[in-house]
Amino acid sequence: MIEIAQDCTNLKRILGTERVGEHHLIYCLYEWHLLSGLKKLPGNLCFMITRDDLSHNPNKPALVTEWLIAISKYVCSHNPGCNPISGITFHIDTNDQGGFEIWLPALSRISSFAHLYLHYKDQIQESGSGMPVTIAIGKSGRGEIIDAIKKMADDEISPDELDDHLLESYLTFQYTPDFVIKTGASHLTDFLIWQSVYSELYFTDMDWDSMRRIDILRALRDYQDRIRRYGT
Repeated sequence: MIEIAQDCTNLKRILGTERVGEHHLIYCLYEWHLLSGLKKLPGNLCFMITRDDLSHNPNKPALVTEWLIAISKYVCSHNPGCNPISGITFHIDTNDQGGFEIWLPALSRISSFAHLYLHYKDQIQESGSGMPVTIAIGKSGRGEIIDAIKKMADDEISPDELDDHLLESYLTFQYTPDFVIKTGASHLTDFLIWQSVYSELYFTDMDWDSMRRIDILRALRDYQDRIRRYGT
């Protein structure tokens, strides 16, 4: 696991940056400033990326997962009462689910240090242990709701029985993301359209491949500074 920044000479390994010289110290100090200021973390994070994002760097989801596990452990160990990150989701937007087999080994590496749920085509592959990490390839929120309605019809659920809790029990993804991060210039998809109605959204023009650990820390600081209103 990537260690929390304690030795600035290891900055390249920790942050994945090629900067040298005095920039090592500057980035190390800035990362430490962001990290030490974190007192509250989102329970569940969701990253919205594209097929092109994955093709440019199929190892990035595993790396980001390692970063977040390390950040969560550090923040909670230094802040009694802090709730850790409880789950991470990566949604890969695509209209064509073919050809992903070449990137599956890199995605599956997450199972070596976390509990991976890989949703690909009509299959769900579960492996590993630890923090739950969901990878959903080409999944649609509207399609998920339609499938839930079909299942309820098959179970002969009457309209009088239907409520929010019952519908949610039929959804494939039964969790609510606290924080949704969208990178790049592409549009936000309808993935988790039901579950994310009260989620905090974070948009950055930075493309997925360029996102560094320090950028994740900036996003988490932004989340911490928000006052969640849950639609009120």
